[in-house]
Amino acid sequence: MLSNRSARLAGLFRRLLSTAVAICAGFAASAATPPAPVPALDVAAELAKFHAVKMPLDSSALTLRQKQLVAKLAQATRYLDLLFWEQSDPEGLKLYQALASSRKPADVALRHLLLINGGRYDLIREYAPFGGAGPRPPGGSVYPADLTRVEFDTYVAKHPEQREALYNPLTVVRRSGSGLVAIPYHVAYRKWLEPMAQALREAAALSDDPAFAAFLKLRAEAVLDDDYFRSDIAWLSLVNPPIDIIFAPYETYLDHLLGVKGSYGASVLIRNERESRKLDVFQKYVAGIQDALPLPPEDRPSKKGHLSPMEVMDAPLRGGDLRHGYQAVADNLPNDPRVHEQKGSKKIFFKNSMDARVNFVILPIAKRLIRQDQVSLATADGYLTTTLMHEISHGLGPVFARTASGRKDISAAIGPEHSPLEEAKATIVGLFGLKWLADRGEFPIAKMLECYVSEVAGIFRTVRFGVAEAHGRAEIMEFNFLAERGAIALDATSGRFAVDVRLMPDAVAALAKELLEQEATGDRARVEAWFAKYGAMPASLAKALEKVSDIPVDFDPVSDYEE
Repeated sequence: MLSNRSARLAGLFRRLLSTAVAICAGFAASAATPPAPVPALDVAAELAKFHAVKMPLDSSALTLRQKQLVAKLAQATRYLDLLFWEQSDPEGLKLYQALASSRKPADVALRHLLLINGGRYDLIREYAPFGGAGPRPPGGSVYPADLTRVEFDTYVAKHPEQREALYNPLTVVRRSGSGLVAIPYHVAYRKWLEPMAQALREAAALSDDPAFAAFLKLRAEAVLDDDYFRSDIAWLSLVNPPIDIIFAPYETYLDHLLGVKGSYGASVLIRNERESRKLDVFQKYVAGIQDALPLPPEDRPSKKGHLSPMEVMDAPLRGGDLRHGYQAVADNLPNDPRVHEQKGSKKIFFKNSMDARVNFVILPIAKRLIRQDQVSLATADGYLTTTLMHEISHGLGPVFARTASGRKDISAAIGPEHSPLEEAKATIVGLFGLKWLADRGEFPIAKMLECYVSEVAGIFRTVRFGVAEAHGRAEIMEFNFLAERGAIALDATSGRFAVDVRLMPDAVAALAKELLEQEATGDRARVEAWFAKYGAMPASLAKALEKVSDIPVDFDPVSDYEE
């Protein structure tokens, strides 16, 4: 028998020999089949896809104390933005900060692209890595980078007592030995949350509006204990606030693993009084549209008596998932089904963002891709109307899924495909609701074609983000279904697209029924099969989009506040 020392030396020799053989084999394989070169990122070309638009703070109607209040909200938003980077791509944040002092044009350009994406993954190129990154972990940094869905599901099946914590939207998942642990956000992100909460408290002390001050204090508590329910109710109860803020981990767009983890987002808001008054007619009929949906009553709980505040606001500063990547022009929040069930939700329309999207992206695309006799029907007003109905419809339909194992949260039941499903449902139910209003004389029937064409122009804009991003995935599915029904058709003579107003209502109603049923049943397999069937970019549309490659994909908001 060998001595322990001799055995160790023999083992070491065998490992070295094995390694050497593997290296040589690797060299041989490399020589035989050299790896395909990875094309270098053209940073200038990527930046050219975004049109910089100034988003100034109009402080002309604000008092000195209100200006100080807004400055404190901006401070809290900057802390939140750092936290978002930690969720999205911590190494990307380090690179962004390391480039801050460089004046080299290449470094300045790379830093700007990092800012646009909130990390080293290009959101309009299917999350293609740049800046030295490897493939994007499907859950950002909220999960272990090497965790797969199969491993996660297997672990949860063996440890059902941990399921609730691991699926909690406000926990970070980490490895602990051979197991997984869930760490609450308020523990994992404490170093950012404490200064955020302090800034919110200081903003509350500057507010002359008792209700808004009370909300800010409750939101400061919420960021430190992850319980947003009371502050969400207080937020919904605000009546026409001149200053408002979105500030919470509401959305789940970063999470491509489970589709449940919230990412932090913020937006400072200043009320646009004139535009806000236009929303009254839509707000009046929210409950009626809910009752008209093609679902059994148990899947469309009544909205009568629920709060549905609507605000048209200008957003001089954004942070987190509202700043990076896709630039939202509206929001329906909060997303907590308990709040929807008990109180409702708030619809917010960002007027300055809407103007930027329409003027620099939507209308230029429409002029090239919509058939000439329908080009004039793509309008800012039509797009605003469909966007308004989209946000209203986020709050319509089922609140929970009724599955074979009982009532469940819809996002947890469906998984990563829930985000695109919900975006598609909101768009299609919005068009369904608009036709319902028109049939009752509450909306001009003559303007329906304008809304349909404006929505299609919006689809062309959104799918340029690629079909991996939630909104792009939603709208390519809508396009394919509506095209299959003949409601959208490519004109062979002009090479442009047109809307058939005779076919659109029935096609919209059929798609609305399908998407609502998918949410109501929480049937993950049905949803995945649906998007597999309708989720690919058709060759005809891909070819048409080449005609608009020089038009910006989106706008890049430039704030008065340092980012």
